[in-house]
Amino acid sequence: MSRPDPEADPGVEVRAGGGVVWRRDARGEVEVLVVHRPRYDDWSLPKGKCDAGESYRDAAVREVAEETGSTCRVGRELPDVRYLDHKGRAKRSRYWAMEHVSGHFEPNDEVDEVRWLAPAAASALLTYPHDRPVVAALSDLLTGS
Repeated sequence: MSRPDPEADPGVEVRAGGGVVWRRDARGEVEVLVVHRPRYDDWSLPKGKCDAGESYRDAAVREVAEETGSTCRVGRELPDVRYLDHKGRAKRSRYWAMEHVSGHFEPNDEVDEVRWLAPAAASALLTYPHDRPVVAALSDLLTGS
């Protein structure tokens, strides 16, 4: 049985999946991918709503590919984020560590720019404070902290 469409029922929690996409630069330092969404004029982590019957993880893989062009190796799940979306609905976004394997970004309707940044710089650029602990969790995972 499919879940009700969150757009049609504001009482239903919006489910979203996303990734903290990372790679190592030429010096071996970790870089994190952040996306600019022109619709909201914000900087965020790549994520999107789950389709009916779709798992959070599958949505995360699909949305990262659609928004960034990246094919990734999916790693461990990171902390989730809960907040009210721009329509005032409860939203839960679950994230995974995703190592960039291949792919190239092409601007699209949802994302017009991406930046590869050191984790601290990515956190500073992110528009929403609730996204910052997810980047910190990736850093801790990769450094063994």
